[in-house]
Amino acid sequence: MTTSFPEAKIGPRLGFASAAVAGCLAMVLFTGLPAVRAQDANPVLAKVNGAEIRQSDVTLAEEELGPSLEKMDPATKRENVLAFLIDMKIVSKVAEDKKIENSDEFKKRLAFARNRLLMDQLLANEGKAATTDEAMKKVYDEAAKQIAGEQEVHARHILVETEDEAKEVKAELDKGADFAELAKKKSKDPGASDGGDLGFFTKEQMVPEFSAAAFALEPGKISDPVKSQFGWHIIKVEEKRNRKPPEFDQVKGQIETYVTRKAQADYVAKLREGAKIERMDQAANTKAATPDAAKPDAKMAPAKK
Repeated sequence: MTTSFPEAKIGPRLGFASAAVAGCLAMVLFTGLPAVRAQDANPVLAKVNGAEIRQSDVTLAEEELGPSLEKMDPATKRENVLAFLIDMKIVSKVAEDKKIENSDEFKKRLAFARNRLLMDQLLANEGKAATTDEAMKKVYDEAAKQIAGEQEVHARHILVETEDEAKEVKAELDKGADFAELAKKKSKDPGASDGGDLGFFTKEQMVPEFSAAAFALEPGKISDPVKSQFGWHIIKVEEKRNRKPPEFDQVKGQIETYVTRKAQADYVAKLREGAKIERMDQAANTKAATPDAAKPDAKMAPAKK
């Protein structure tokens, strides 16, 4: 298993990535106070022809509608979800009156939805059970061992379109021009306003040509023109150091996602091993490989582009 912690950088990088589980515990703090009725925590928000729509219905709908609600502010989101539930109540009642549920198409979709919900809930339970502090700390320690001692470089660069432009920039630098100021004037990289500063990076975080040149330079030295898919670079190395892993709390969310997905994929793989799978579309092959979508990403950050 190869794991890596993310670092948000700019420049000619190859690139660097959930399911979140939240819960709350309600406690009665003063036994002398009258008990709060359960329905008070789940109020009725609307009624449609006498049928209630409660807060729990809105919460569930928000989970299901997820992506379509992301850009809405809380008030707009709540209003849209409630309007959706009201329409759903109205239309679904008419569908019942028309006996839509008796059609073959509906029965097929209902069976599919039921199986999907059963699968999702079981895998959610397995993932949640696997995300113990001990399991997450183990993943962190393994990743930290791989990171410890890995070299990283702090560099600046000036990016231009052509080799001739790069040579002109190098000539100005050789005459004593300030690298950061020249980067602000000449570089077409988004980081030009910061004097071409790329911060610290490892070899894998940059395109090969750039990394080879940067890691070959000693601190304070400036490279000759270097060509990459982005154009021509002049690179200045500021310093080199051994990489340090981030604190556990900084990457806890990524670790939790990784552990959850791995536990779910392992669980599915185990169930597949005990199942009799017959693929009629594949001759002499009784067991299909686990789909890639079910396999956990081995890295704790997105793969490079």
